[in-house]
Amino acid sequence: MRILDTKAIADCVCRLARRACTHLGEDCLSSLSRAREEEAGPAKFALDTLLENAQTAEREGMPVCQDTGMAVVLLELGQEVFLEGAPLREAVDEGVRRAYREGLFRKSICDPLTRVNTGDNTPAHLHVELKEGDKVKITFLPKGFGSENMSALKMLTPAEGTEGVINSIVEAVRKAGSRPCPPVIAGVGIGGSFDSCALLAKKALLRPLNSHHPRADVRAIEEEALRRINALGIGPQGFGGKTTALAVLCEVAPTHIAGLPVAVNMQCHCARREQEVL
Repeated sequence: MRILDTKAIADCVCRLARRACTHLGEDCLSSLSRAREEEAGPAKFALDTLLENAQTAEREGMPVCQDTGMAVVLLELGQEVFLEGAPLREAVDEGVRRAYREGLFRKSICDPLTRVNTGDNTPAHLHVELKEGDKVKITFLPKGFGSENMSALKMLTPAEGTEGVINSIVEAVRKAGSRPCPPVIAGVGIGGSFDSCALLAKKALLRPLNSHHPRADVRAIEEEALRRINALGIGPQGFGGKTTALAVLCEVAPTHIAGLPVAVNMQCHCARREQEVL
């Protein structure tokens, strides 16, 4: 049994949030750079601007995007860890509150009906999963809603099969057009239930952009969906071109014999996520 004060979790969430909002990972920067080499004209100019923006944010410690997003926290809690101190939810929200105050990040969370802002970007969207061991893995994903609003979930019939899955992914990107600030990353959940499929899609966004699913059939869906998306011609920031998406990342889970849920969680070019193990 390991005892962990939740203050350490609050401090970790604060660190991760500060870093995630001002930093793009090497996989994202490399993908944007490769895409730049394939483009010309306005599309190339758009990618040049995105890369320059990322470099400036890193150098100046400023947000990569003015939408510093909803604070999504995915926490894997080892079942041999005993938490003491403030309740876990309070600790996570305290970390978010401090990060957004200290970083001068935009606070974007409000009541869905009155639209009154909470003033500190809390509550965070917290997912907790129990795991073996005595470690706590925390992932911070600041999710902007320009892309989140373009996400989609469909309850397909099993008869629609693989082709139906690919069509659902491509159609979601086509309908989104330039609104999610392409080139996008499509996180895809396949299977599960109505609610778990959407979470699966969000978890897919945590994978490196150059990774492939270990299952050959799932990898084939990723590759074909990406090919068809990039044939749409929407291009970087909607200027046209070869790169409408940087990656399609799929995760799968068992589902009911009567169902085939497919969720597409859209992410803009700004693939912000940070992770730490305590």
